Amino acid sequence: MQRFIINNNSQANGDHEVHNTTKGCDHMPNTENQIDLGLHESCVGAVSEAKRRWSDKRINGCYYCCNGCHTT
Repeated sequence: MQRFIINNNSQANGDHEVHNTTKGCDHMPNTENQIDLGLHESCVGAVSEAKRRWSDKRINGCYYCCNGCHTT
């Protein structure tokens, strides 16, 4: 299992990015902007959890640490 967070701040394109804290990422948001998504087998589960919790937000995987879930 891997731990994931979502950036509370949106990117310039409006996406809130999901990051893998277990792998680590050079593009992680500041600690105060991280919301824990818990443990998941992959980014797919983490992105699904984020979309469930914030259905009104655009959710996307980070290109660098969650590339399999990066769509825009």
